[in-house]
Amino acid sequence: MPRFKLIETAPVPERALVVGVDTGKGDWPMADSLDELERLVATADGVVVGRETQKLDAPSPKTFVGSGKAEEIAAAVRRLDVDVVVFDDELSPSQQSNLERTFGEPVKVIDRTALILDIFGRHAKTREGRLQVQLAQLQYLLPRLRGMWSHLMGEQTRGGIGSRFGQGESQLEVDRRLIRDRISALKRELVKLETRRETQSKARWDSGIWRVALAGYTNAGKSTLLNALTDSGVYAKDELFATLDPTTRSIDLAEGRKITLTDTVGFIQKLPTSLIESFKSTLAEVKAADLVLEVVDASDSNWEKKRDAVNEILDQIGAKDIRRVLVFNKCDLLSPDDLSSLRAFYSDAVFVSAEEETGLAALLHRIAEEASAGDTTLTALIPYEKGILMKMVHERCQVIREQYQGGGLLVTARVSARMAATLAPYQVEDSDSVK
Repeated sequence: MPRFKLIETAPVPERALVVGVDTGKGDWPMADSLDELERLVATADGVVVGRETQKLDAPSPKTFVGSGKAEEIAAAVRRLDVDVVVFDDELSPSQQSNLERTFGEPVKVIDRTALILDIFGRHAKTREGRLQVQLAQLQYLLPRLRGMWSHLMGEQTRGGIGSRFGQGESQLEVDRRLIRDRISALKRELVKLETRRETQSKARWDSGIWRVALAGYTNAGKSTLLNALTDSGVYAKDELFATLDPTTRSIDLAEGRKITLTDTVGFIQKLPTSLIESFKSTLAEVKAADLVLEVVDASDSNWEKKRDAVNEILDQIGAKDIRRVLVFNKCDLLSPDDLSSLRAFYSDAVFVSAEEETGLAALLHRIAEEASAGDTTLTALIPYEKGILMKMVHERCQVIREQYQGGGLLVTARVSARMAATLAPYQVEDSDSVK
């Protein structure tokens, strides 16, 4: 028997109740959408103790759900000892405030947007990622400041010294101004970082490196696929938004060409517009790619709807016309019959298991095919003093033959349009024309 009673210091998970309203207009079944919302709560270290749903033609302007349903949820909150109520759709500031009054303190009321912002805040590691999350959080918070200083407003009604100065309203305006100033400062800082990213991107373009980006729904296995293809140690976990910050690794293809492969933030349905705007410089890695590998979780029954959500966001960021290859991941979780059916319907796709590292050779072969699709064959005489150019040819091109001559290196290679432009001053008709 210990002399002193041990005190548990581990954080206690918050108990959450999830709520959804089915208006019949959504692309997803309500149950599936709430299943995903529960996974988001778990990613934020919460535990879901119940769910409530209601069918409505349109959400209530006052409390989103009907007044009777709001009272029913309030009773469930007390019965289940709920800490936070999470709505599957975005709440207006007034709806959030009315619901908080209905459920009573200290119960919190948040929506899917706030939950995603919280997860992003936990997982952003780079300076740019943290700034982007801060910007989105402040833009979300600004219209919701009203009521946060109600304790000061209450002092006005009691009268007494200082009551005539309107402390609550003054503090509210001060906070709004501070938040607007901070938003402006964050935007300026992000513009600087975006300019730096564009400079780095241009440098990669000028170098002739062919760029591939991984895009897909969150938890489709993009980070695991990056690790499998590049033998790197990028953080990968079976949770939503395990990684936020873009990670780029290089790959040497069998033909000798070097390419870059970039893992980007995963997408999700109902992704807040403010987040897409805040993360536009990160998503620019997709927009600047020569090829997008559209990674799909083949074992997910909703993969088609999730693919639609990904394509919608790719269109929003201006990546609609970039060449894409559909990659079905987690194929080890499919039955042989299901996998055969998928192969029959999507004969142009690539089927892999990043976890089991199967199908990777076929994927790399497909990437090589796409990389060389626009290549041309040329012969160039590169002067020996152009050592960097020789290195670029060996790294970026498929060398067919080469010969060291008195005037330099005579090389015949399959080259991209960018490398062809770089080698144009040194191009010759053929080896017989060089003495």
